[in-house]
This record gives sequence, C-alpha cells and structure tokens, in this order.
Amino acid sequence: MPPMDAEVPFDAEREYNNRARVPGHGAIIAGWARDAAAFRAAAPAGSRLAMPYGPGERQRFDLFGPAEGQPVAMFIHGGYWQALDGSFVSHCAAGLVARGVSAAVPTHDLAPAVPLAAIVEQARAAALALHRLTGRRILAMGHSAGGHLAAMLAATDWRAIDARLPERLVGAILPVSGLFELEPLLGTSVVAAMDLDRTTARAFSPRLLPSPGIPMHAVVGGEESPEYLRQTRDFAAAWGGSSEAVPGADHFTVLAPFADPAHPLVGRAAAMARLP
Repeated sequence: MPPMDAEVPFDAEREYNNRARVPGHGAIIAGWARDAAAFRAAAPAGSRLAMPYGPGERQRFDLFGPAEGQPVAMFIHGGYWQALDGSFVSHCAAGLVARGVSAAVPTHDLAPAVPLAAIVEQARAAALALHRLTGRRILAMGHSAGGHLAAMLAATDWRAIDARLPERLVGAILPVSGLFELEPLLGTSVVAAMDLDRTTARAFSPRLLPSPGIPMHAVVGGEESPEYLRQTRDFAAAWGGSSEAVPGADHFTVLAPFADPAHPLVGRAAAMARLP
C-alpha cells in the first residue's frame, strides 16, 4: 500500500478514478472508437477478424497483419475489467502493423458477470490461441486493466498448462498505464461492483509475483495520478525492467502514440516484438 502523507491524506478514489480525473474522457473514447473502426475497415492484407479463442461471444480477437512470417504482439483493452472491448483500441495496432509486426486485439468477458480470475484465464486462452496460430512468441501489451492482464500473461507458467509450450510464450511486455497492485483499489467505486477482496487482490497483483525475467518496459502518462506513476515505477523496478512517463499525456491520451509508426514508443515495441 502507498505511504500516507501527513499533510495530504491518501485518497484512493481520487487516485484511481480516471474518468473523474479527466472530464473530457468521453470525447477521447469516442475518438478511439472512430479511429479503431476506420483501421478495421482498411485492415491490412492477411488480417483475420473475430477469430474465436473460446466459446463465449466476447472471446474473440482481431489479428491485423499476416499470421505467418512476422513478429507478433497482442494489445489488450482497458476498462477496469468491466467496460469496453477490443473494438475501441484496434487502431493501437496500426503503428506496429506498419512496422511489420502482426498485432492481435482481443476482447474478454466483463466483471461482475465473471470474476477477475476468469478474465485472466481468458487472456491466457487468447494468448495461447494466438501462439498456436502463429507459432511465435508474443509481445504482450495492454492499456490500464489490459496492462494488468499483459503482466499476468508474462507471469504465467505456460508449461504447467501444456508441457509442449515454450517457457516464455510471452517473450516481452509493454504495459501502458497498467495496474500492478490491486489492494489500493479496494474500497473505491471503480471496483465496487467486483467480487474483489484482499486475498484475491494480492493473488492477482503482478508486482507481488516473481519476475519472469523477460524484457519489459512500462509506460504511463506524465499527467496521470501519483499512484499510477508510482505503480508503474515500482512494477518496473520489481521486475527489473524500465519505465517512462509520456510528457503531457493523461490516462486516455497516453494511447495516441501507438497509432503512429514513427513514434519512438512504437519503434521500441516493434524492436521488443522481434527479440528472440
């Protein structure tokens, strides 16, 4: 848990309620939806949309770029595990695809209809299906709750699932504005509808899990709350990775670079996807 400041008491609601912190979030999310729809409409050659990875209606991913012959990334949507779907962030694959990296964008079921444990298992199922389709290691990426899921993928013991799988099915991660310690969220409105207690929060906190020893770079908006900045720094330090704060970006505008193939962050992600 974050330390208490004698002069400014810690207020978890203020720290973690991103929609309250960014009054213009609705317009930004609407812009995501427009940009994502336009990217899907002009999907590059070899793309496959609505690929099933499980039996549920939401258990699908879009793969942008060919399934063979290219490095592979996966970008998982945010929404505090309770909102949105992959169709809002399709455009976050655009920069990578332009740099020759195929990128999958999955959707998962939402809490509280399903528990967090089921959402993590669905993320694993999507990654496993993507690996079996492409035969490649995966760069796991994601925004907000999707950043949490990307980290949980990296912490997965894949050979416990199937002894024939590579030990590092996820070869690198680049979470964006992720959540890596869930205990501080307890008691806030953002998880009030979820069946999240202290035990579950700790069990699904990537920072408390052993580092998988893979390349990782954690990104956060420079204008995000002190807690998001702290979580990103602390997670990177705990797992022996690097981190950066994007100047001037809030929790929502931090996604803007990923549609631009010329942005240094996209260049870094593409290089990570190509690691052996």
